[in-house]
Amino acid sequence: MQLRKLSDGLKATYRGQDVAHRAQRFSRWYDRMSGPNAGAVDYDHSETVREYYDLCGEFMVFSWGESLHFAPLSPQESLEESKIRHQRLMMAKLELRQGMTVIDVGCGIGGPMRRVAREAGVRVVGVNNNEIQLGKAEALNAEAKLDHMVECLACSFMDMGAIADDTFDCGYGIESTCHAPDKAAAFAEIYRVLKPGALFWGQEMCLTEKFDPDYSRHQAIKQDLMQSIALKDIATTAEVNRTLQAVGFQVIEGTDLDVAEGSPATPWYQPMESRRRSVGNALYWTPLGRKVVIGASRLAETMGLFPKGSAEVLRLLNGTANAYVAGGKAGIFTPLYCFLARKPFAGR
Repeated sequence: MQLRKLSDGLKATYRGQDVAHRAQRFSRWYDRMSGPNAGAVDYDHSETVREYYDLCGEFMVFSWGESLHFAPLSPQESLEESKIRHQRLMMAKLELRQGMTVIDVGCGIGGPMRRVAREAGVRVVGVNNNEIQLGKAEALNAEAKLDHMVECLACSFMDMGAIADDTFDCGYGIESTCHAPDKAAAFAEIYRVLKPGALFWGQEMCLTEKFDPDYSRHQAIKQDLMQSIALKDIATTAEVNRTLQAVGFQVIEGTDLDVAEGSPATPWYQPMESRRRSVGNALYWTPLGRKVVIGASRLAETMGLFPKGSAEVLRLLNGTANAYVAGGKAGIFTPLYCFLARKPFAGR
């Protein structure tokens, strides 16, 4: 049943496309941005991010679930249970109350926004510039009978001109602004649409204090992460705080929840390294398991179950998983830097 759903989803997503060519083009985006001819190339990082989720989104949802983010992991929980606990922590930090209107910055297919709306009784507006993801989010919202509480807005969080100043009571962004081509501009736009006094909770992919810019191995891991996850750069945790403050936010707290005191002991990257945890599907289980899945997808292409080029997308995702594990094991990268900031009541 799940494989049939994946097959149907891939065929609908990739219909009429040369998927292998698109995957190969995506794999060269870093060279287009930073190579010797970069100045002559009209490079748009937003397009690279859109390409990444267009290509990989169906497989990501199949393997990781509707909430496409990391969470502090506990040995006693499944991956999904850890994500739910993490989302509830965010909701508590935001002090949500019924009647609020909340913005989800880069909402993906809406897993967190549905939980926020359902459990907190607030209205959520999800912003996303990826049409494929928005279509899935709207369908899942309707299926969950939450479409009266959630709204999907097709626009980039870099330019939310359709939203008036001082609109939202609070907001959050989960692994979204890390993709921004200009983090300061993204935070400034979020700041603009929040009401004075509003809280903003964010989860960023960051370099840790262990990162040594003069160590070639660390630089190589950073480049692999950037290329694999469509990150134009990777900020340090301190840089994230300074950028928030530069646009006017008051930073209340900021913590890498993977290493914070009292955090669960299971590393965030463990689901992509071994099968000791409960994960929805096997795509991210062990390097060997991923190779088997890539081989099986080639057979599925031959049989007409998967569109041509699907195996090439899985090869990209295997590289992404390897980059995550390398960054996590080296201790130089975290997807769990979580901050709470406030737009001052008196403005900037």
